[in-house]
Amino acid sequence: MKYLKNFKNKKVVITGHTGFKGSWMVCFLKSLGAKVYGISDKVPTNPSHYKISKAYIGIKDYRVDIRKRDKVVKIINLIQPDFIFHLAAQSLVKTSIEKPTETWEINLIGTLNLLESLRYLKNKCTAIIITSDKCYRNDEKKLGYTETDPMGGDESYSASKGSAELLINSYIKSYFKSKKNKVLICTARAGNVIGGGDWSKDRLISDCLKSWSKNNPATIRSPYSIRPWQHVLDVLNGYLILASRLRNDKKLHGNSFNFGPKKNFSEATVLDI
Repeated sequence: MKYLKNFKNKKVVITGHTGFKGSWMVCFLKSLGAKVYGISDKVPTNPSHYKISKAYIGIKDYRVDIRKRDKVVKIINLIQPDFIFHLAAQSLVKTSIEKPTETWEINLIGTLNLLESLRYLKNKCTAIIITSDKCYRNDEKKLGYTETDPMGGDESYSASKGSAELLINSYIKSYFKSKKNKVLICTARAGNVIGGGDWSKDRLISDCLKSWSKNNPATIRSPYSIRPWQHVLDVLNGYLILASRLRNDKKLHGNSFNFGPKKNFSEATVLDI
């Protein structure tokens, strides 16, 4: 596909590059010939897809907490990236209930720090900021949510992601609207991403594998709940397409995009999976 050529020899920053989606994005972009720079404070799981895949080979690995504004601004402006994919997040609902302060700091203040770093860039940069499909107010809509639905959130994870969307919009309107603006931004909203290498706590596939590997029965939570299941490589492919198109079409700047599966998977229950 033509869009894949847009990343060859380009400097690409991935925040949260040691996580599930982040490590797959590193592998994807390396295969396209990109110069990859990762920003993350730690490897979040053991086992780790980042380590097993050896995604760290051939990239510049910065171990920095996304909450440290001065360090984040300094690194990004040192790199002067062509593309940024902001994936760093506290992404687990249960953890957000147990650790609300950490969740808010990472998801909201971390995004603020990234936006601040973009203000000082002098080169053309295309930024895709990943939030979540849970950023919307939960109205139990059977037909799913559209990009214009109101933000919301009944717990810290969802609320922090909805707040991050409002923050991003305010920065775009305040600092990245002039005709001379070289920084282009879109947000991407996706959820229930599954695939190899996801070893986070309280995740359906990894919980099953961990239990079955020890000949134990798996605990299935909310078996009849419907989720928008989608494979990690499909979602990342969507992010890359969006970044490529945004770079060549300023009309997309400031917009948000939902990423979801085809109808047969969007109607699948936890038990079906």
